[in-house]
Amino acid sequence: HVQLVESGGGSVQAGGSLRLSCAASGYTYNRNCMAWFRQAPGKEREGVAAINHGATRTYYADAVKGRFTISKDNAENILYLTMNILKPEDTAMYYCASGAGVVCRVPWRQRHYNYWGQGTQVTVS
Repeated sequence: HVQLVESGGGSVQAGGSLRLSCAASGYTYNRNCMAWFRQAPGKEREGVAAINHGATRTYYADAVKGRFTISKDNAENILYLTMNILKPEDTAMYYCASGAGVVCRVPWRQRHYNYWGQGTQVTVS
């Protein structure tokens, strides 16, 4: 039974920071491509950051480069998204996703991800 559970969302003022976590269970976590997506009200879901199975490559959307950092703890099966210098436009529901290792070759193709979490809300004012 594969499960991804996000946590760490909340409300923060512009310029602040948050760290999101995604606890994974039920599969071989460290062989997968892992990613964070977000969806703002009235907008399509978009890719934010992705990391390959060995954590040797990371990928970021232009809107978050230099502010967000994706990382993973393979021993604990946890994916992180550290978000700094938050802006009101970062307000969204954030989802973690998992797919086969090859998914990271084109990390923003959402249909290639097999598993999704339920999301955690981030609000920046």
